[in-house]
Amino acid sequence: MPLDTLNTVTRALIENIQRAGFPPLHTLPPALARQSYRMGVGASEGPRAAVARIEDFTIPGRDGHAIPARLWSNHHHPGQPVLLYLHGGGFVIGGIDTCEALCRAVAAQSDVAVVAIDYRLAPEHKFHVSLDDTWQALQWLHRDGAQMGLDGQRIAIGGDSAGGTLSATAALLARDAGLPLRLQALFYPSVQTRETTDSFRTFAHAGLLLTQDLMAWFEAQTRGPLAHDWHREPLHAPSHQGVAPAWIGLAECDPLTDEGHRYAERLREAGVDTELTVWPGTVHDFINMGRFLPEAGQAHGALAQAVRRALLD
Repeated sequence: MPLDTLNTVTRALIENIQRAGFPPLHTLPPALARQSYRMGVGASEGPRAAVARIEDFTIPGRDGHAIPARLWSNHHHPGQPVLLYLHGGGFVIGGIDTCEALCRAVAAQSDVAVVAIDYRLAPEHKFHVSLDDTWQALQWLHRDGAQMGLDGQRIAIGGDSAGGTLSATAALLARDAGLPLRLQALFYPSVQTRETTDSFRTFAHAGLLLTQDLMAWFEAQTRGPLAHDWHREPLHAPSHQGVAPAWIGLAECDPLTDEGHRYAERLREAGVDTELTVWPGTVHDFINMGRFLPEAGQAHGALAQAVRRALLD
């Protein structure tokens, strides 16, 4: 039974969530699903680390669209390296507020500035609009990040779930454009939709947080002109040679676990330096559950160390 594979603390949390009887996200209109998810993260995330600098600003996007962004940093020194972070949520839910605890922790522990963006969400904006916003933000940080006291030559990109997808694809775009990128940091990324993996068969029907119904709902909301292109499925990119080194963090009991392993294998086959860490007995989105799961803080710390090694050491 899938629940038997969960560690003790994670199993207790999942059982409590199941007993609470919250309506599944996929049964809600997108606006209510976003509100529900935001409230859930707010109730589950760990304490938000104190940092010296927090600043909201905007990044110019395509067609005059201003991309909301937030910067966290442990200090005000100029010329700071920067991690661009993309939140998860199936391209439909989530935002800066739902990744703030992680971003603060990474900024506090790494001494690297962290910038997160509110990329545009489906169904109002089909894929690839979220990727457009991500790519515009990455290019802006490289070209104009000095306006915010950032070093455009020392950049990493990272994200979780759908944000991991965007990060992986943006890393490939950066390689093709010659944009210097020192690290791609991916928490349980969705890198393919064509094949049903063993981890999907095991965990997508187990009543855990990421279910087949929710993933199908995300896909239906998101589908656009590039929905079945390698930009949505970076596992199937023509080549991975020369892409930025990777750090990949996975939850063992997650429908997307096998995809993460396969992406690590594909990168290594292409000669890309790749570090893979799996947190045993825990589930998708665990990084946002620091109030209950010690693995969340462990993952934040591991990401901070990887970012620091890539950008400062």
